[in-house]
Amino acid sequence: MEMFQVLFRTLFFYFFVLLCFRLMGKREIGQLGVIDLIVSILIAELIAISIENIKESIMLTVLPISLLVILEILLAYISIKSRVVRTFFDGKPSLIICNGKINYHEMVKQRYSMDNLLLSLRQKEVKNIDEVEYAFLEPNGKLSIFKYNFLKIPSAYPMPLIIDGSIQKKALKYIGKNMTWLEYTLNSKNLVAKDIFYCFYKKKKLYIIKKNDLK
Repeated sequence: MEMFQVLFRTLFFYFFVLLCFRLMGKREIGQLGVIDLIVSILIAELIAISIENIKESIMLTVLPISLLVILEILLAYISIKSRVVRTFFDGKPSLIICNGKINYHEMVKQRYSMDNLLLSLRQKEVKNIDEVEYAFLEPNGKLSIFKYNFLKIPSAYPMPLIIDGSIQKKALKYIGKNMTWLEYTLNSKNLVAKDIFYCFYKKKKLYIIKKNDLK
């Protein structure tokens, strides 16, 4: 009898968790954020306990899992609407290589060793650091690499200056500009940062997508 209860609970939770993850949205394992990872671990732990304790009601596991799923969906929605919340939970990409030079200060800050860097470069089939113009350590732990072109002509900085109305001060610094320059340039276009959804700098020009353009 106990064996059938265990089998029933296993099958029940299999389809229940499948439904929960469908509700939480599609993500690759390597793209799970902090919230997703915590929820996944807690769900796994709750289910393991429930399958072992067959004398307890399934509802004692279903209810907390349902609460976790609702919380994850709510926080995901808030994160989409608020960059501050999104940054707090997911963090920001870190510039590890800039203009072909290793940013040791950022590597120490992120506790990212040279062995980690070289391993990631090998996985991207990069033989030498000299081939890389920019490299970013993403919030999910993956390294995004931008190689030099054939003639090693400097290319545009690959990060935006403004995202959802928020000015990226580090991006300004890396392109050799400041807040005064950005504000003057935006004023010449009758714009302010809060009205901009996305702003990218390339070849001495600003490419702008306004929030109104998305409606």
